[in-house]
Amino acid sequence: MNEAARNTAILRADHVSREVSSPGGTLTIVDDISLAVDAGDSLAIVGASGSGKSTLLGLLAGLDLPTRGSIHIGDAELTTLDEDGRASVRARQVGFVFQAFHLIPGLTALENVMLPLELGNRGQARERARRALARVGLSAREAHYPRQLSGGEQQRVAIARAFATGPALLFADEPTGNLDNRTGEKIRDLLFSMNEEDGTTLVLVTHDERLAERCHRRIALDDGRLQEAAA
Repeated sequence: MNEAARNTAILRADHVSREVSSPGGTLTIVDDISLAVDAGDSLAIVGASGSGKSTLLGLLAGLDLPTRGSIHIGDAELTTLDEDGRASVRARQVGFVFQAFHLIPGLTALENVMLPLELGNRGQARERARRALARVGLSAREAHYPRQLSGGEQQRVAIARAFATGPALLFADEPTGNLDNRTGEKIRDLLFSMNEEDGTTLVLVTHDERLAERCHRRIALDDGRLQEAAA
């Protein structure tokens, strides 16, 4: 990785590996991966099931620690921080969207979007959450609970929740994986319109070729190893 990439990257991984113990010995899930992602860029991580994509995403987001290597988000080196420190970085700079939506069943759509704002002591949480829901076309669903929403609507609430805090970096793990083609296309449009309008950096794990094609860059993993990179 050249020095220019180091200096401009919002996200950087240097020689990252993740190993786990198993009855058969040590398994290497992610094997010596280095990458850099610039602010406002979009990166797709692709590969077969079991290739290490979601593990790599969790490492990049600071949800887990690598066995070896270092990871930076902005000026913060995640691998030198404890869990509270990593959580603080995520709260300030990171949003998440997952395949399973992860909405809280007992909260309305509005309350789900408000939650990270309130946990982060952000001001005007209700107003900001309402604006975020309006951006994803769900103003009329503010008072609905997740069980009253379709899968596509639940994912739009999840996207609104992720963007309500104004993250510099959004991680998404199979964000269209549980959706039909038409609904998936709406979610793809939402993610990239917010990427363009807000300048939020996107890092996506996906089997969805149409989603991967819309990213500026992609990397492919095979058995935990980086196989290729494409502009």
